[in-house]
Amino acid sequence: MANCDSCVYNVYDEDDEEYYCEVDMDEDDAARLMQGHYKECPYYQLDDEYAVVRHQM
Repeated sequence: MANCDSCVYNVYDEDDEEYYCEVDMDEDDAARLMQGHYKECPYYQLDDEYAVVRHQM
């Protein structure tokens, strides 16, 4: 599994003081992910703040 700490969809909720995955997936995909049907998270994207800057160079 990819490290969720470095995922762009991992967002901190100040009210609950926890991190949550905010990827837009349906119930079937969420169930498959929680049951371990995927070897890696299919929604993982590296939270790379400088990707746009490198692209513009």
